[in-house]
Amino acid sequence: MDVPSIPSPAPDPTTAQDIAHLDLLGVFHYVVAGITALFSMFPVLHLIMGIAMITGAFDTPHRPGEPEAALVGWFFVGIAGLMILCGLAFSVLLARAGRCLRQRRNHTYCLVMAAVSCAFFPFGTVLGVFTVIVLSRVSVKSLFTTG
Repeated sequence: MDVPSIPSPAPDPTTAQDIAHLDLLGVFHYVVAGITALFSMFPVLHLIMGIAMITGAFDTPHRPGEPEAALVGWFFVGIAGLMILCGLAFSVLLARAGRCLRQRRNHTYCLVMAAVSCAFFPFGTVLGVFTVIVLSRVSVKSLFTTG
C-alpha cells in the first residue's frame, strides 16, 4: 500500500525575504569594512613623516624654546599609529558583523555594530540605518540563534 506523500509547506515569503535582506546586508558590511580599512591607511603619510623626524631626516637646527624634532616626530608616530589601529580594528569588527548577519548569529552584536557604523558618514550611516531597520523586525529576530 502506497503512503501518499505529504507536500511540504511552502516557505514563508517574509522569511525568504528576510534571509535575502540579511545576506545582502552581510555583503554590504564586507564592502564598507574594506572601504574603512582603505581610508584608515591615510595616516601612513603622517607615520612616515614622524619616523623621518625621529631618525633626523629633516636636519634643521634646533632653536631655543622650540620642541625637539624627535619629540614632534614621536607625536606624529603615536597619533598616526593610533588612528590606523582604530580604523583597522573597526573594519575587522564590521566584517565580523557581516559574517554574523550571514550566519544569523549574535543579534545584539550586529545591532550594536549597526548603531556604531552610523557615525561613519555616508556609507556607514546608510548601512547602519538599513541594518537597524531590518534587525528590528520580529521575523528577523526569530531567525537568529543564541550564540
